[in-house]
Amino acid sequence: MSTQAHITVVGLGTGDEDQLTLGVWKKLQSAAKSQAVLYLRTEDHPMVRMLDSNQIPYQTFDANYIAHQSFEGVYESIAESLIQSAKDSSSEVIYAVPGHPMVAEYTVQLLKQRCPEEGISLQVMGGESFLDQAFLRFGFDPIDGFQLLDATSLSRYALNPQMHTIIGQVYDTYTASDLKISLMETYPDEYRVVVGHSLGVAGAEQIIEVPLHELDHVKGYGNLSLVWVPKSEQDEVHYRTFGRLHEIVQILRSPEGCPWDREQTHASLRKNLIEEAYEVLETIDEDDPEHMCEELGDLLLQVMLHAQMEEEIGTFTVYDVIATLNEKLIRRHPHVFGNNKAEDADEALVNWNAMKVEEKRKKGIDVTKQSVLDGVPRELPGLMKALKLQKKAATVGFDWPELREVLEKLDEELAELREAIENTSEDAAQDRLEELGDVLFSIVNVARFLKIDPEEAIAHTNRKFIQRFSYIEDQLRLKGLSFEQTGLSEMENYWQEAKKVTKLR
Repeated sequence: MSTQAHITVVGLGTGDEDQLTLGVWKKLQSAAKSQAVLYLRTEDHPMVRMLDSNQIPYQTFDANYIAHQSFEGVYESIAESLIQSAKDSSSEVIYAVPGHPMVAEYTVQLLKQRCPEEGISLQVMGGESFLDQAFLRFGFDPIDGFQLLDATSLSRYALNPQMHTIIGQVYDTYTASDLKISLMETYPDEYRVVVGHSLGVAGAEQIIEVPLHELDHVKGYGNLSLVWVPKSEQDEVHYRTFGRLHEIVQILRSPEGCPWDREQTHASLRKNLIEEAYEVLETIDEDDPEHMCEELGDLLLQVMLHAQMEEEIGTFTVYDVIATLNEKLIRRHPHVFGNNKAEDADEALVNWNAMKVEEKRKKGIDVTKQSVLDGVPRELPGLMKALKLQKKAATVGFDWPELREVLEKLDEELAELREAIENTSEDAAQDRLEELGDVLFSIVNVARFLKIDPEEAIAHTNRKFIQRFSYIEDQLRLKGLSFEQTGLSEMENYWQEAKKVTKLR
């Protein structure tokens, strides 16, 4: 009767033999007294000296690090070798890893996943973790807030300055350099961080405090290196977090907050939302990144205030807004996050519109009973709304085949406007309004055929007019003249000069 294949994983601790657990030591000794096979993930660990001095035989997987280009490949090859050895061997396989087997040890996670599938029993025996020595040697209490992160897969989104952060897997200077860049997206360049080498190992331990921008200047990075980023009390750091923004808006709307903010409603802030959006557009036209940064913040504040009002009555929070947006972006981009393909922007737009139709169907909306023109916001600026209406109508073939015909229609509408202007009847004002609207609508059609945004075109002309008119004002001011002292012909001369000397950005 065959016995089940078995793997025992043990932790070698942080490197101090006095901290090695008695149970692990007995298990290691069994490798010398029985037919058990002992494997080490790496020979680069202080406890290996103790194994050598006690003549405990072992094999290592250090060669795997050379044979594979990625850590994932190394760890998968180690797990595969251990599983195969357990299947082929009639005796126990012992696998020793640095620290604690369940802390930052991917090979053990692979074994936990694969051993049941392979019919292999797996036992894990703990050891002192590098976290034990980190808490002891760095001297902070993890109850204050603590997170453990991997330097090789660190994302700025995982960083929380309100918690102490221990970062492991800082194998070398290159890893430390990448880590520094990631941390500098959240923390100031001068923020003090602490590097720990071989914590708790007598004669080898080093604890080095440096400003963040010098993190990769520290020498001695290796398998037993950690970086500690202390929790921050600095406003400068917390200002860069979304959570702090949410907290500030909550305070502003609270009974102890700002009287003006407390009084606002969705209706009262309606014009503010529109104004802030236009101020962002102005910074885009000005090509002023610094001003744009500020105005985007003002626009974001409007989103935060509206979401906060709903949070106060329990309908949704700004985090629900974010979750809804994230889910929708992924759902409507199957060519990015799914299996669909989109070779160009037009094909991507087809995917987007198809997803919108599918979403409506799932909500029970009969799209066949909806107008083609549905979905155009009522309060859009006139030119923008006209453009959207024309684009929607064009999707079902209601469109001019060629630009020439659009221009002919514009000429027709201009002629009708001239007739309305010459009309002296009582309803002439209404006719002029309607005919002028038709002219503007036709001009938008021309813009659409030319693939020019009419709002962008008129904004460009407005800026051009401001620059040229300002030139006239400057010239009059230099001559000590006012508009009342200047005739139209002289202003026209300055206008023509302005066309030559001013250059629109």
